[in-house]
Amino acid sequence: MYPAHRAEGPPPRRPPVGTPEVAPVGATAGTPGGALGGPPVRTLGQALAAGPVVLDGGLSNQLEAQGCDLSDALWSARLLTDGPGQIEAAHTAYVRAGAQVLITSGYQATFEGFARRGIGRAEAAELFARSVRLARRAAGAVERDVWVAASVGPYGAMLADGSEYRGRYGLTGRELERFHRPRIEALAAAGPDVLALETVPDADEAEALLQAVEGCGLPVWLSYSVAGDRTRAGQPLETAFGLVRGHDEVVAVGVNCCDPADAGRAVRVAAEVTGKPVVVYPNSGERWDAGGRGWVGAPTFEPGRARAWQDAGARLIGGCCRVGPDTVAELAGLLGPTAGGGPM
Repeated sequence: MYPAHRAEGPPPRRPPVGTPEVAPVGATAGTPGGALGGPPVRTLGQALAAGPVVLDGGLSNQLEAQGCDLSDALWSARLLTDGPGQIEAAHTAYVRAGAQVLITSGYQATFEGFARRGIGRAEAAELFARSVRLARRAAGAVERDVWVAASVGPYGAMLADGSEYRGRYGLTGRELERFHRPRIEALAAAGPDVLALETVPDADEAEALLQAVEGCGLPVWLSYSVAGDRTRAGQPLETAFGLVRGHDEVVAVGVNCCDPADAGRAVRVAAEVTGKPVVVYPNSGERWDAGGRGWVGAPTFEPGRARAWQDAGARLIGGCCRVGPDTVAELAGLLGPTAGGGPM
């Protein structure tokens, strides 16, 4: 989920949280496709049992393509306060490309991060809810099941210093659980279909997250950021994936925000170790240069790899940073008109 390490700027102008979100230009206001006026007809778990489900791509790159400035420590979460229509437009672009799951804009949204901008806890909780509403409304652009996944980013995303790619924050598991639980409770109250525990660099943080989601009443997926055959913090993938054993609320486990070349082996290991459906949504293959403040290298994401990932056990397949609607459309075409057991 590139790149949390942003220099802080002045607090953005923001409308009162009670201000209605404005539908984006060119978007048709609607209701969720599976059951018009409500959530999808099937659970995400049921869809995964029926076949592959297409995830969206990177929200940040689509927002930038729409002309949004994300040079802020809150990253795309800043637009929850001063550009909600842009977020809905980005979600809508992915739905129209064929995405069946929309990940909300709350990856870098935390009580602590909002507090640094003078946003109190009650208002922050409403912004978490807004992130879910925006995705839910975008889902209404089509008449089919579209699930909303509330993003829960790692502790390092809040620090905005790049530590989301390292882990090992120097905190105990209990401290990490105390950090994550209030946000998880606020997001669960907003009524998403699933929680996306994503870009987790460290198995120790994953364990804390699994404790924090207990009793939340929602299914979750757990997705690590990895390098080679280890987490970013250096733990073997077998150990990291094995943490989900006994956690029935986990409907999928896997990787995201990684090099596409690292995805295939991770999918195989996740499937073998857990027996659960696997989630995989790597980056474009470009590399973020923190010093130069830009992406370097050439894209290496090839939609054709999705077939091999599916054969290895992947059921929730999409892209992360720098993977846009055109690539998601290719994925949707490759995975077939009956992805998720229903029409695309």
